[in-house]
Amino acid sequence: MAEEAIKELRVVPDSPLFNTDNMFYKKFASDLRQIRYFALVIVQKAPAEIQEINLLEQQISELLQNAVKHGNGMDPKKSVEVWYSFSPQHAHLIVQDEGEGFKELEQWNEFNRKRLACLREQNFEELANYVAFTTERSTDMDGGNAMFAATEYWNRGLVFNERRNGIAVYRSFQLKEYGRRIG
Repeated sequence: MAEEAIKELRVVPDSPLFNTDNMFYKKFASDLRQIRYFALVIVQKAPAEIQEINLLEQQISELLQNAVKHGNGMDPKKSVEVWYSFSPQHAHLIVQDEGEGFKELEQWNEFNRKRLACLREQNFEELANYVAFTTERSTDMDGGNAMFAATEYWNRGLVFNERRNGIAVYRSFQLKEYGRRIG
């Protein structure tokens, strides 16, 4: 049996996922109270054919929340820029904040590798050590869970820019039409 590829966070500044051609653009204030509203503003451009619109909205909310909270430190003078495009076959977003970037990206990847190994080996006793990824800057509400879910949801790419303050994500949707898959 072939081993499943470990999903990780990568810095790929020249990724085609950072191409903003033909994408919508919005700039939002760093206001954590409005994250849900911001996500709805973006997801309203998604076509009705997308079956998992609630999951898409949740993922967009998490990306925006990370940018506001971790990237911009909830500084109301800072903003979050978002480029996005949707079709029945895809969702593509780029979210960039004004922060210093995700400095602990390599540590998060190592933590996630160990977490996934525990899951694969069904070592639930050891898994208890990998419930939440935290750093010196983390609060009691932080745990890295949004990024765990993001590596699963964004099935065609999840990459950071060189400064690590911008993330580009892409999801390909499989649609059923007349009993066959397209997409």
